[in-house]
Amino acid sequence: MTGRTRRFEGTTIVHRRAVTAVLAATTLLLTAGCSSDGGGGGGGSPDGGDSASSSGATSGSTPTQQAVEATPPAKGSVKVVRTVAEDLKTPWGLAPLPDGDLLVSSRDDGTITRVDGQSGKKTELGQVSGVSAAGEGGLLGIALSPDYASDHMVYAYFTSDSDNRVVRMVYDEQKASGEQLGAPDTVFKGIPKGFIHNGGRIAFGPDGMLYAGTGESGNTGLSQDRKSLGGKILRLTPEGDPAPGNPFPDSPVYSYGHRNVQGLAWDSKQRLFASEFGQDTWDELNAIKPGDNYGWPTAEGKSDDKKFHNPIAQWHTDDASPSGIAYAEGSVWMAGLKGQRLWRIPLKGTAASADPQSFLKGEYGRLRTVVSAGGDKLWLVTSNTDGRGSPKKGDDKILEIQVS
Repeated sequence: MTGRTRRFEGTTIVHRRAVTAVLAATTLLLTAGCSSDGGGGGGGSPDGGDSASSSGATSGSTPTQQAVEATPPAKGSVKVVRTVAEDLKTPWGLAPLPDGDLLVSSRDDGTITRVDGQSGKKTELGQVSGVSAAGEGGLLGIALSPDYASDHMVYAYFTSDSDNRVVRMVYDEQKASGEQLGAPDTVFKGIPKGFIHNGGRIAFGPDGMLYAGTGESGNTGLSQDRKSLGGKILRLTPEGDPAPGNPFPDSPVYSYGHRNVQGLAWDSKQRLFASEFGQDTWDELNAIKPGDNYGWPTAEGKSDDKKFHNPIAQWHTDDASPSGIAYAEGSVWMAGLKGQRLWRIPLKGTAASADPQSFLKGEYGRLRTVVSAGGDKLWLVTSNTDGRGSPKKGDDKILEIQVS
């Protein structure tokens, strides 16, 4: 495939020819639906979870949601059904395949591995060329093309020698193990890189557009600069263009004022939520509204300044250091790295309907990624080999869990 390049405010965006009218029409879906890393312990409440009152978490509330929306119970549950796979090296991104198998990326090795969803057997697809792993950077989030059944494209966000970028590769199952990934085709580049705060989560939304969470790479001034790609949520077409309907003309920026976005997920009403690292005081879960400013570096956590969009829930950094999130059973589920626990945030619209509740505290160490497995099931990936955990035999793992 060939492409043409042009400049976006000092960064290079790689464009593809075809952005169809269908893609343009679908942009109304999400816009209309949206509303306003750094160890752990043990213990729990009688229902199996730790309440926010013991963890330092606080929830925000906005009165703008319709009273008719169903509200999940204030308390939930988590059951570990099984360990799907073990002995993973610096796992980061996870992408479920249509047949029930899983693709997992290795941050430091720069490889993508297929995990059999039943037996746990691991098959390395290949190494992604161009990955330059250091600190928190490397091969990070992965996602399947919306047209995966026909194009067999796997998207990946990674740190290169010069920047963070998004690429896509053909996955050819007919080739030998280790050679099944095609050469990376750069879709989007120019995202600031650093030893820390590289963002990295990518996901296709219900509108068919590609969303990417970025970090400010340790340069706090980038977050408030709408011309910079650092400290943002970006919204792109699958070809890498700024998506039609974005809040700022000819810009991929969807929201700004973020420190280091690590998780992206949509609820059943197609509303977007995102998790991000705080600095010393508050980590955040945010409901994302197109064009809104989420405050960093002026505000960390909730603020009285009306120009900033407040988080719907916040946590002391020792209790969370959040990474991936997923939506299931009326709640957002958020993986905690330093907090070494899985958080449940029950929702009513884009507000937390009850205090956040934690599970699995200290049982599996650092938790990196959580992905919906359909219905009341989730895939959960640990992160104890990332240089900040305490790896032991069998780490890292993919777990199947059941939630309510």
